[in-house]
This record gives sequence, C-alpha cells and structure tokens, in this order.
Amino acid sequence: VMADAHADCPMAHMVTVEQIEQVRKENPDVAVVCYVNSTAEIKAVSDVCVTSSNAVKVVKNLPEQNIFFVPDNNLGRYVAKQLPEKHFIFHDGFCHVHKSIHAENVKAAKEAHPEALVLTHPECTDFVGSTSEIIDYATKSDADRFIICTEMGVFFELQQKNPEKKFYSVGHRQFCPNMKKVTLERVEEALEKMQPYVEVPQDVLEAAAKPLKRMLELAAI
Repeated sequence: VMADAHADCPMAHMVTVEQIEQVRKENPDVAVVCYVNSTAEIKAVSDVCVTSSNAVKVVKNLPEQNIFFVPDNNLGRYVAKQLPEKHFIFHDGFCHVHKSIHAENVKAAKEAHPEALVLTHPECTDFVGSTSEIIDYATKSDADRFIICTEMGVFFELQQKNPEKKFYSVGHRQFCPNMKKVTLERVEEALEKMQPYVEVPQDVLEAAAKPLKRMLELAAI
C-alpha cells in the first residue's frame, strides 16, 4: 500500500532491462550491482542490491572483478574510487536533487559558513555517508555547524536530534517533489482505505528478492 501512487523516483526508471542484458552480452563475467532505489523489474535482473551505506562493503565482497553499477552514476563512481582493484562499467542514471548540487554551491556555502563541516551523500568533502550516517555523524560530532548536501527532508531529523546545532543548505533548491507527495494525511488515508494497492507479480517478486538477500549476506561478511 502506497501513500501516493505518484510518489515515484525518476532515477529508478533511468535504466532498462535491455541495457542490462546488453552489458551482460558484452561482458559475460560481469556482476550487475543495483542501487536499492530501483524498480522490482530491475532488481529481478540484477545480481545484488546495495544501499549507500553498504555499497562499498558489498561490492568489495563480490567475487566478480567486473561491475556494472546501476542506476546511480554518482554512487557508482564513489564506490569505484574506494575499490580500484575492481573494473567498473557505469550507467548514466542520477538523482536530480544530488546532481543539482555543484562544487561551486558547496564552496559558496563554505565561504558563508567557514566553521561548518560539509556532510553529503557520495560524493563531496568533509564527510560522505548515507542519510542515517549523516544524521549519526552530526549527532556524535563535537562540531556544532554543518552544511548538508542532500534532500531537505533530512533537516527535520537533524534538528530534532540536535536542537543546539546549526544546519545549513548549500543555498539552493535541495528538494524532491516526489518525496513530498507522501504526507501524514495521505499515509493515514492509505491505511484507512488500504489503497492505492500495489501487487508485484510472483515471478518478479521472487527474482527481485534474490539480490536483496545476497546484499544482506555480503554485508554481513
């Protein structure tokens, strides 16, 4: 059950089954690594899923040397920098929120707040991590000022856990309109009506579960 049937992720649709099949045809020994922000259809034809917090560890533990990372190009390149022993084939997908944050935006924010640390999703400067890792880092850090390079929704959690600390954006629209379609009112309505209801075909469900299970296995090594 979804709160809003239109609360979709554009990046999830930037890679196709046909593109993956073509890469497999050209590279028979490749492992297809799929970021968790992807469709069930894409997961079903991937070897393993990853999150931004476990991507490096999971890919490192893969026996394959050739990696096709989909759909997030930026996360894929960040992982590749940590694992130079692997050979990466990159897809051109991206998160429009993170792609809109440029180096000059961060530099300008640092000039405005020179004492602040920069916390970002892969990749940037002082600290790189997943959303939960950014929140944990800011909470445990002795620093009290931070520039946050990810979607604005994280600011609420940061401020709730750290009311005495200051959090700054990079000075532009770090906003995902699709995420904002999920509101408390729509969650309540969805639970009351159990609609809109999404049903994944059984064969796709079973195939898509395999890379998720493998992710958990490799992340535990």
